Amino acid sequence: MGRMMRTAATLSALLAAAPATAWEFTATPVCTLSHDAGGSAWEVTYDPGPGLYAIAITLSEGVWPEAAVFSIGFEGGRSLIISTDRHVLSEGGGTLTVTDRGFGNVLDGLEFNAAARAFTGDGEAIAELEGAAPEVQAFRACILGGLA
Repeated sequence: MGRMMRTAATLSALLAAAPATAWEFTATPVCTLSHDAGGSAWEVTYDPGPGLYAIAITLSEGVWPEAAVFSIGFEGGRSLIISTDRHVLSEGGGTLTVTDRGFGNVLDGLEFNAAARAFTGDGEAIAELEGAAPEVQAFRACILGGLA
């Protein structure tokens, strides 16, 4: 079984047991998209001052392992895996954050797929993306100045 097939099977099994929670968009103090996935909290922000996007994923229990590469795999309509070596750990390793000047692939992944799996080393966080699309669209409008 290929890596994408294993990822899809793992996501399907984990999501079947996960409670459904809503994705939420807020425009202040900065454009923010957030989600409590049960075992983790996901937050995507855009701060127009420095022009930086960030994604922070905080584990409810445990810590992210030190690892050279962090990845997010998206499963659904536009499946893809995004990887970077520019992640940092904070809060004793409980929060993993990536910042960048562009987040098109991350936003597309959140908007057009059914599930996301963030992973590094042997640590992972799973998020269902049901209901995320309209919140991602509001986030994009905020970035363009429509709501901020």
